Amino acid sequence: MKRSRREFLKRSGCALGMGAIATQMHHLGIVNAFAQRSIDDRLSPEGDAGYKALVLVYFAGGNDGNNMVIPNHSDATLSNYASYAAARNTQGLAIPQASLLPITVPAMGGLTYGLHPSLGPVAGQPNNGIHELWGLGKLAVVSNVGTLVHPMTKTQYQNGSIQKPYQLFSHSDQVAQSQTSVANTQAFTGWGGRLSDKMTPLQPPAPNNPLIPMITSIAGAQLFTAGQSTLPMAINDSNTSLANVLNPSGFGNTGGAARRVSFNELRTYDLDSNYIKAASAVTDLAIQANNALQVTQEVTVTFPNTSVGRQLKQAARIIKERVDLRVQRQVFYCQIGGFDTHTNQLAGHTNLFTQFSQAARAFYDEMGVQGVSESVTLFTMSDFGRTFNPAGSGAAVGSDHAWGNHMFVMGGSVQGGNFYGMPTANGTPFPTLTIGAAGPDDTDSSSSARGRWIPTTSVEQYAAILAKWYGLPQDAATLQAVFPNIGNFNMSSSALNFLL
Repeated sequence: MKRSRREFLKRSGCALGMGAIATQMHHLGIVNAFAQRSIDDRLSPEGDAGYKALVLVYFAGGNDGNNMVIPNHSDATLSNYASYAAARNTQGLAIPQASLLPITVPAMGGLTYGLHPSLGPVAGQPNNGIHELWGLGKLAVVSNVGTLVHPMTKTQYQNGSIQKPYQLFSHSDQVAQSQTSVANTQAFTGWGGRLSDKMTPLQPPAPNNPLIPMITSIAGAQLFTAGQSTLPMAINDSNTSLANVLNPSGFGNTGGAARRVSFNELRTYDLDSNYIKAASAVTDLAIQANNALQVTQEVTVTFPNTSVGRQLKQAARIIKERVDLRVQRQVFYCQIGGFDTHTNQLAGHTNLFTQFSQAARAFYDEMGVQGVSESVTLFTMSDFGRTFNPAGSGAAVGSDHAWGNHMFVMGGSVQGGNFYGMPTANGTPFPTLTIGAAGPDDTDSSSSARGRWIPTTSVEQYAAILAKWYGLPQDAATLQAVFPNIGNFNMSSSALNFLL
């Protein structure tokens, strides 16, 4: 049966693989955007000048921040270790005070807090974990972050005078809202994707335009990475070499060389059609990207052989190829699952935090070797926090779905060694760890209250600070396009200045 040239092109194009197709769709979506920008408005095309990258590590399942960052002091005016232990020790969920990794917090008057013990050196692991970075001023905590439509007090939550995020405490809905930053309605693009929409046209034009999309997921398709005019590149972790992540399939078997010649020849036909001309051009870019990745240098630092370790290693590999790939801005999505700890939380957290800490520290150290520490910022997000009141008891103890949570931000441009975030009812970024009617930051007042902290820093505020550092123009129209509800929140507070 005979096939038309267009059908052959279409079928052969599919053989490039999903990563290359994402690259093509990315460039197709921005053809007009490039034409509308002046060269002076674009990012520098010269080598490494102005390079920046954001790297998200998503804690899937809803991380219990209450056991990640813990009071380690005895000050009676604020929640202290005794109040933490009183709420969690009876059922067996408290971390022993002697095992906490101490951190001093200027925003809390110099009081001592503690990180989970698995965030430091761990026997048999290759590095010192992320705790050491606190003292070096390269690790910060943004406290009590969560999905919000407007700032909200306990009274407003209970009387319904302020709109709440829809479907609070639901995994699927809160994952969507944390990844889109939109808490008042369903959204079909993520804030990472919308950031790419606005930033991609600022990059250099041909012949210096990037060979790969601005945004890359190393954890499959994610709402966070979906934009309107751009699509992400989705690639495998470091178990797949860079030489193979975009390598076209279908050309290596018998007749493959002749098939490639025919494919390249056919792409020179029908160029009077704008669509076919554009498709041919972006296929060229996909092939160029694949060619650029055939000879690469491996990263220097040893990464742990865990899922998140392999994802961050792959991100580090791509960052190392940034000049050859002609990229000036990149966003990466990585993910570590298992945080839905209704049971067996103590053992689960020990494992998960060890995996994250070791992988994140290897990534930080590799960025130092590459000389881009100040140009790369790693940050965490999660579905929501978890109840302060435990679920179950004994070895199976866990916690349930809650709201406000703590996030890590790490990198050379981080103003580390401190807590950040809008003040809670006690005047600090850290919530009052008191449940029920006496708890000013708890959602509930009844005897069945569980300790669900009302966020004081919205996902939009947290994300907008990251986007500002990344280079997002700060005019009102652009900010609102990326963060639709940003006008509801205070963006001028020094309490949010966690990045230089």
